[in-house]
Amino acid sequence: MWDGGRDLRVCRDGEGFGVDRDEVVAEFGRYLRLERDLSPHTVRAYLSDVSSLLDHTGGSVERLEIGVLREWLAGQHAAGKARATLARRTACARTFTAYCHRRGWLSGDPGLLLGSAKAPRPLPAVLDQRQAEAVLDVASTGEPKELRDQALLELLYATGVRVSELCALDVDDVDRERNVIRVVGKGRKERTVPFGLPALRALDRWCIHGRSLWMRAGSGPALFLGVRGGRIDAGTVRRVVHARLAQVEGAPDMGPHGLRHSAATHLLEGGADLRSVQELLGHASLNTTQIYTHVSIERLRAAYRQAHPRA
Repeated sequence: MWDGGRDLRVCRDGEGFGVDRDEVVAEFGRYLRLERDLSPHTVRAYLSDVSSLLDHTGGSVERLEIGVLREWLAGQHAAGKARATLARRTACARTFTAYCHRRGWLSGDPGLLLGSAKAPRPLPAVLDQRQAEAVLDVASTGEPKELRDQALLELLYATGVRVSELCALDVDDVDRERNVIRVVGKGRKERTVPFGLPALRALDRWCIHGRSLWMRAGSGPALFLGVRGGRIDAGTVRRVVHARLAQVEGAPDMGPHGLRHSAATHLLEGGADLRSVQELLGHASLNTTQIYTHVSIERLRAAYRQAHPRA
């Protein structure tokens, strides 16, 4: 089969001829990366799911039909897979069969008949405002590492950016005149996010008294650096967040995403409207942002139960 200049090999699968399994998986991976622009983590997960599905069909794309898809998912459920995993694999199966149908490898799209499995959406753990202040109100000796850690913590909480977005920031992405940063988020969508004076002061201290000492020939324009002068990685940021939270009594143990949750919750509690928070966080759907309204309501209920004599 010919497609876009690529010649997919034809092989015998035991019941007639069909497209080669490895070529199909490779083409699907290219589609996810280049056309869907999915993250490397999501691509790896989807390709693993597709391999599992094709194992179930004996490697044959042509055998994919609604009964086979349901058998595969039922087997996953029987094996004790989590609901979130089942939801992802259902979404992957639908994406894969739609792709195969467009390519002409399937005469119809059986994935259209699959129900949409929904993963549970537990309320995220968040800091209360007192705990957030305690996390950020820490004395510094002026060492570069302490200046960097304080700056990235202030910026995470001030803006609610994802850890990947924070690590990707360059010096020129910070507009100190307008107190905003330029962020490139999921799907390579760019947005502008404001931050306050505490974050600005922390960034200035880091850039003037810390970053300049850690810069090396290969540092490039990265805003946050590791101790060897390269761009900071997500693992380092997570360790910084966990270590700082461990110093605050009563604070939940969570990573950078917990600071994102906390920032969104505190914005809503302070009177920000849901649409503005959606813009700040870079959510494609307002439904994603609405989880933070539930967090705020749960806090209100907890306060009511504790304080009201007839709760």
